[in-house]
Amino acid sequence: MSDETVVFFPEGAFGPTNNCVGIGRVLLERGARVVFVVEESFAGTLEAQGFEETLMRLKPPPEVEEAPGQFWKDFVRETAPEFRKPTIEQLETFVLPVWQELVDGARYVDERLREIFGELEPDMIVEDNVVAFPAVPASGRPWVRIVSCNPLELKDPALPPTFSGYPTDDNSGWDEFRARYRELHEPLWREFSAFCEERGAPALPELEFIHESPFLDFYLYPAELDYERSRPLGPAWHRLDSCVRSVDGAFELPAGDGALVYVSLGSLGSADVELMNRLVAALAETPHRYVVSKGPQHELIELAPNMTGAEFLPQPTILPQVDLVITHGGNNTVTEAVHFGKPMLVLPLFWDQYDNAQRVEECGFGVRLPTYELEDTELHAAVDRLLAAEQPGLQEASARLRASPGTIQAGDLIQGLARKS
Repeated sequence: MSDETVVFFPEGAFGPTNNCVGIGRVLLERGARVVFVVEESFAGTLEAQGFEETLMRLKPPPEVEEAPGQFWKDFVRETAPEFRKPTIEQLETFVLPVWQELVDGARYVDERLREIFGELEPDMIVEDNVVAFPAVPASGRPWVRIVSCNPLELKDPALPPTFSGYPTDDNSGWDEFRARYRELHEPLWREFSAFCEERGAPALPELEFIHESPFLDFYLYPAELDYERSRPLGPAWHRLDSCVRSVDGAFELPAGDGALVYVSLGSLGSADVELMNRLVAALAETPHRYVVSKGPQHELIELAPNMTGAEFLPQPTILPQVDLVITHGGNNTVTEAVHFGKPMLVLPLFWDQYDNAQRVEECGFGVRLPTYELEDTELHAAVDRLLAAEQPGLQEASARLRASPGTIQAGDLIQGLARKS
């Protein structure tokens, strides 16, 4: 595959970017030219990992220099009060504004993407986004879609509605949730679908903000957590059970003999400093040791003596060494925790995190707790219960995933498509 140029175009957040890094590294090692199309705020972060970069913007330049993904960090921090509401109420106050922002970005960057694809002349475009970028299908080149959110993003009438966090065995609220979603989102969807057609891409499927690729599609989720569908996905779809990237560098763990717990609310969730400090204070009362991902507001988060942490942590290096993961339920952390056989205590905040939290609990790989109503005693009891529990199913899943890395599977399929094209 040494003659091929593969362009990766991930969403401007660390989760999708890291998934693409794992696959991109496989292709790079096989001799492909791998180029990442990233927001200007990410400049240098992919080059530092051995890839080429091409830069773009999703909105006009700010007056001051941005950190990677800074817009979304600010957005989440300012919107955090909405996360205390039931998921059906978040549809209007959080989910719709996010879709609007994403759609606006796709409109703004479309011409620049066309320039990039024209300059690079890629043999393949791999995108991990939740909204369509018309320049991708309009390029006339083979392209791959990656779904790195919960697979409920791929709708099925026999499964709970996306973003609801509702259980699979109780459909009592499903119709109301879906009706409210349609009521709020249909006007934006119609407008964006028309824009896609104007820019040479197909119309969007009903109430969807992104196309399926006719060439190759991936969704990232372990089989042990996946859903039983009433409608099978099309032949272009492939499940990647995990997509764990390799990272360099060791990390010094906290001293002591207690159980070791990893705490991460993600690069966006950790922007809620009040929540982070409350969580740190509650965990400080336990006899366990903690490694805490402090995130973009790291200077405002003071850790307890039984903790260590930093703004950024090499998560794939740390997870194999811990006994438990406390997470917001982002798809990246959930799949990596299963990959390494670690039970989870899930504190969902927004988007698909409620769906992941619900699924982790339903499948017996952890517990879901109410993030903002959580009492310290409830948190302490859940931590102790998970640390004491046997997890044979989780360990079996981990052994299977580690024996068949999703990064290799994805690399093989992308390489096969490139050879046929």
